[in-house]
Amino acid sequence: MGNPILQFGTSRFLQAHADFFISEALHAGDALGTVTVVQTTSNPESRARIDALRVQGRYPVRIRGLRRQEVVDTTIECSSITEALDANTDWPLVRERFAHDARVVLSNTSDSGYACFPEDTAALLEPGAGVPRGFVAKLVVLLRARFEAGAAPLTLLPCELVSNNGDTLRALVAGVARQWGADAAFLRYVEHTCVWVNSLVDRIVSEPIRPVGAIAEPYALWAIEQREGMVLPCRHEAMIVTGDLPHHERLKLLLLNLGHTYLAERWQTDGRPADENTRRAMRDPALRSELEALWRDEVVPVFDALGKGAAARAYLDEVRERFENPFLDHRLSDIARNHAEKKRRRFGPVIELARELGLNLEQPRLHASLRTTDTPSRETCR
Repeated sequence: MGNPILQFGTSRFLQAHADFFISEALHAGDALGTVTVVQTTSNPESRARIDALRVQGRYPVRIRGLRRQEVVDTTIECSSITEALDANTDWPLVRERFAHDARVVLSNTSDSGYACFPEDTAALLEPGAGVPRGFVAKLVVLLRARFEAGAAPLTLLPCELVSNNGDTLRALVAGVARQWGADAAFLRYVEHTCVWVNSLVDRIVSEPIRPVGAIAEPYALWAIEQREGMVLPCRHEAMIVTGDLPHHERLKLLLLNLGHTYLAERWQTDGRPADENTRRAMRDPALRSELEALWRDEVVPVFDALGKGAAARAYLDEVRERFENPFLDHRLSDIARNHAEKKRRRFGPVIELARELGLNLEQPRLHASLRTTDTPSRETCR
């Protein structure tokens, strides 16, 4: 019997997030089982991780930062991954694992992971066909194999930073299946028998440990939307099963992400040091005061009006610690990438929510930031 958890993606994020949780839960006797990880790209670093996992089967995660005002610096050996495959060379075995052994499928396939490609056609469903290029097409082929094998229903728990990631991925897979002429029974299986779960992941994983392993901050969250019939890979203190996933998304987007983007805005407009990171920015009294006023006067009142003010203030206490992590070189030049779009996604919703809730907030810093002429960051002009 193979592993009950099948994971697409070898990223250091998953190593220090989902795989880390599963490893700790295994030691506590609270995990579904171990993980088969599948490389989905031709990235040489991904291949090096697969090769290392095949040899050693364990990897380190170093947790460094602040937690409740205490310095944390510890290394934990993770042992949740017991099989490592490459989709490009091990496709028949990937199909076998998916069709017969998996109960939960995890994924984190990068920003372009949900892209579709014209070369992925219905011919891939034929016996002996090649490996689909796109992750969505891979899932169609694999789900078809599982459907034909008559295996038990499957829980798919994507971890990509896409809003409603489970629903989004289900719609894409069903759409490709329809384009390929899928029959009604298979479409019902995809859309209604399989359980697609929305989730939000949150942990800064700052550096890789090569060939496999990662350095991460102490804070971690995996907020999972409650779905009937879903199977979880494990239970862990950093995992929350919730009926209100949008609340957790708002906290992250409108407090942590908004704070990052405001610091990046000031980094650009004030001509601050090119190598400034979040910690140094937070240690500038004037800039810190501006950010605190933004949170206090322009954002938290929106959470108060939603009845979530206490949760927002508690979350902000953790955000401050994360921004001041003495081990993390989180540069504002990196945060400033795609800055105009980030401002629209992080500042605009606060203004709109305040308006919808009938709040009489001037929100001068948010409005001024949205009015500024967007110039490319120094990082992207090199």
